[in-house]
Amino acid sequence: MKKHNGMRPQDLPILLKIEAHRQKNTYGTLLAIIPLLKKDIATQLGISASEITESLARSAFAGLYDPNQKKVMARALLEFVQYGLKYVFPQQPGALVRGIPTAHSAKPLAELIQSTEPYVWPSADGTMRGQAIEPLYPTLVQAVNNDSRLYEMLALVDAIRVGKAREVTMAVEELRKRLSVHE
Repeated sequence: MKKHNGMRPQDLPILLKIEAHRQKNTYGTLLAIIPLLKKDIATQLGISASEITESLARSAFAGLYDPNQKKVMARALLEFVQYGLKYVFPQQPGALVRGIPTAHSAKPLAELIQSTEPYVWPSADGTMRGQAIEPLYPTLVQAVNNDSRLYEMLALVDAIRVGKAREVTMAVEELRKRLSVHE
């Protein structure tokens, strides 16, 4: 086994993609889950298949993924995002650019928080002007076009990365719901 050199930015979106797929296929019971294949994750996220394999190995080593059950350890993932993400993958809002809404400017927080300072992932295809927030991985801007669950979870993650205390608290609670983690 390779030496573990810490988490990388693409690890979190990969885990969230697996979780978004699980939610999509649950239909009220965990028995209906069809695991997402690594090649499908690679195609849908625009990340190489070998990087998916390495990422899942890192996540398993960190206790965020169970490779035997092909399952995200949701409680551990939420704890990592809530308490460590802004230190491991910090981000500061940048210049005003055109892009895709994220953090408190995207669903579900956009419905709960009124703000005059929108945050966006820089993209020529974007619909909003706001302060630039670099996504955890460059290909995510295209990957969220076909996966609204993944988009919502990544926007919540960005709110935790760059938000103030109120936004972070709300984002953690919304992410808790989406990961089905009960207190």
